[in-house]
Amino acid sequence: MTKIIGLTGGIGSGKTTIARLFQAEGVPVYIADEEAKKILDHPVTIEKVTNEFGSNLVKDNKIDRKLLADLVFNNPEKLKTLNAIIHPLVKKHFDQWVQEHTAFPFVIKEAAILFESGSFKYCDKIITVTAPEEVKMERVIKRDRTTRAAVLDRIKNQWTDAQRIEKSDFVIVNQNEEETRLQFQKTLKKLRNL
Repeated sequence: MTKIIGLTGGIGSGKTTIARLFQAEGVPVYIADEEAKKILDHPVTIEKVTNEFGSNLVKDNKIDRKLLADLVFNNPEKLKTLNAIIHPLVKKHFDQWVQEHTAFPFVIKEAAILFESGSFKYCDKIITVTAPEEVKMERVIKRDRTTRAAVLDRIKNQWTDAQRIEKSDFVIVNQNEEETRLQFQKTLKKLRNL
């Protein structure tokens, strides 16, 4: 039976880098955030979101993600409502995706909020990617052309590295490319022997 390996980490940790390394090794990778964005554009989802938050969120037949993010970001109740719409749809899509990849011994589910969403419960093993705080900060500021304050705001809405690591089977510290590759190869070897 195909095992599900969760891949997570805080903002700027380098989850995408590790996901690409798995893809390069021929391991199927499901990027939950990307799929959630596609699901958000689906007419059924648009209807559910607008019923809950108002039709002013729709621009050019799509949900205005920036408006939606501004609406839910510092409002835990609204975020909970949005997650109650999106997470079951992503789970259903992921379950179908896994059925299409049963020929593989394991697949990767990459998700920033693997623990926060509760989807870690469906994983056989979990990998947390981490990096020193300053390294993460620099990566996100550069990538998103944003401010330090904005990044700190996003970090405080996520689990800490310590919380993630405590519930993980593997940890990859993504600071130096060569070291990261070595840790990745060790982890991959262990996963292939599951």
